[in-house]
Amino acid sequence: MCWAQRALCALALLCSGYLHAATPLAGAWRDVREGDTPSRVMKDFRQGSMHRFDPTLLQRLPQGELGSWVVLDPQPPWVQEERVLSIYPPPLGIVTLYDHNGPGVALALDDFQAAVHGHGRLAFLLGRELQASAPLLLKFEPSARIAAPVSFRLQGWASYLRQDARWLVFATAALAVMLAMALMALCFALILRDVTFGWYAGYILCYALIQGIQTGFVYHPLELEWLAGLSITVGSAAVALSVAFASLFMIRFCELQRFAPLLRIPVLALAVGMVAVVLMRCSQVDTLEAAGQLLVNPLLTIGATLLLLAAIVAALRGSRHSWFFLAGWTPLLALTALTSAQISGALPGLAWLNDASLAAGAFEAVVLSFGLADRALMIRRDRDEVRVLADKDSLTQVLNRRAWNEAAIRAMSAPSPRPQSLLFLDLDHFKILNDRRGHAAGDEALVAVSHALREELRPADLFGRYGGEEFVALLDGAGAEEAMQVATRLCRRIHRLEIPVDSEHPQLTASIGVAVRRPHDSIDSLVARADQAMYDAKLNGRNRASLQRREESAAQRRITRTGRVPQRAP
Repeated sequence: MCWAQRALCALALLCSGYLHAATPLAGAWRDVREGDTPSRVMKDFRQGSMHRFDPTLLQRLPQGELGSWVVLDPQPPWVQEERVLSIYPPPLGIVTLYDHNGPGVALALDDFQAAVHGHGRLAFLLGRELQASAPLLLKFEPSARIAAPVSFRLQGWASYLRQDARWLVFATAALAVMLAMALMALCFALILRDVTFGWYAGYILCYALIQGIQTGFVYHPLELEWLAGLSITVGSAAVALSVAFASLFMIRFCELQRFAPLLRIPVLALAVGMVAVVLMRCSQVDTLEAAGQLLVNPLLTIGATLLLLAAIVAALRGSRHSWFFLAGWTPLLALTALTSAQISGALPGLAWLNDASLAAGAFEAVVLSFGLADRALMIRRDRDEVRVLADKDSLTQVLNRRAWNEAAIRAMSAPSPRPQSLLFLDLDHFKILNDRRGHAAGDEALVAVSHALREELRPADLFGRYGGEEFVALLDGAGAEEAMQVATRLCRRIHRLEIPVDSEHPQLTASIGVAVRRPHDSIDSLVARADQAMYDAKLNGRNRASLQRREESAAQRRITRTGRVPQRAP
């Protein structure tokens, strides 16, 4: 079973636990009035003068200046046992459970004083002494935030514990996935020095914080008491920053500069605007704080639409990673739209949308992580291709001088008891061929020669173009005799190509110098000896191979000591 199926199963179990094994409830509500008492509210309830509603469905309680009263009436069958009254999703304001003699227990999402706390909901523990048929009176205090719809559930203590455990497992898994993906992205941002991973990590961390505050996870079970009383400020800042990070991430991840350049500026402006909103919310200036709070929701709506539009445009124009962004962003955007519709009173039966947002956040984190992994692989592939192109001679497609030198130094530095020999090859009368037949003919000759030499040499032999009409080959495991045999075979192979030069020199040939590596040789000293041997071959008539001289000249001994090759006169 894949991780997505496990997440859906966990969500299904969570929803099934929420929908079953609960006491039927009837409910009513009205605004709080001046001079209200619990007994007066209960009298209004019995007289039927309160607004009736179904507590199992989401209900938005319009809160006046003083708050709202809610009466919950348990329906038969009644079981006299220890019970729990839970409110889901948990409101951010204070909720007080009254008895008929006055206030009983006051709870809030960020309350750390009560002995029992719900996870992902507010939970009131009702003792056995309370009659199972007795109505329950609640007061919702006014809140600075828009009142979100809530539902109510009354169930036995054992049933509540099972549901609570399921929710904890589900929420912990979803948040753990988000945090793990964000941590991995931060590591890659440092390793690869790619800020795209950093913007992604910032976005996912902000979204995880938003969910942690809305569900109360940061308060219980995490017990982050320093966040108490800061839920509105921190939550608004997290929302604004999440959009800012998402915008910056998308600009680079979806390559808007390349695939949707006209939309890049609006997306960047959205990121700057959201950062400005955060600064206004944290300014401690009443006017700026109010303006910042007023701008959050409109910018959030506009921003979500803009990012979706930019991703679609970039995807249709060929941005591979925009499809990853759309796959992760669209479900979350759809859930956000549905949740916003619930605030207006729509979809009262879909209470599970709040928990689905947790699952969607984890899903998005994983999808975008796959997209980032794909991006990293593409960057690495492109880098390797560029490196290969930089190492190859553009004409002959063999190693160029720099790449061959680096590879030869590595080969010579590896400890090995096997002998190594170097062949230095120069084409005879190549300048005449270029002058008489043109550079195009010369290029064709170089391509043909390099192809023939590659076919003759072993795959393990290090072969490259040293410059102009010169080629080099480092033979591993070849002593003087074997190297001379290979060089002679190469001379014959080039002669058989029958590349014409001019009337005086019917065919293109090659002179090859052979040098066997000595214990203290550097690559420069070895090349210098092979180069000298190649000149000996030319002096002896060309179209032949010549082995290095037995005794080194003073210049050669100086090269062996210093590792520097003197400049050859043209």
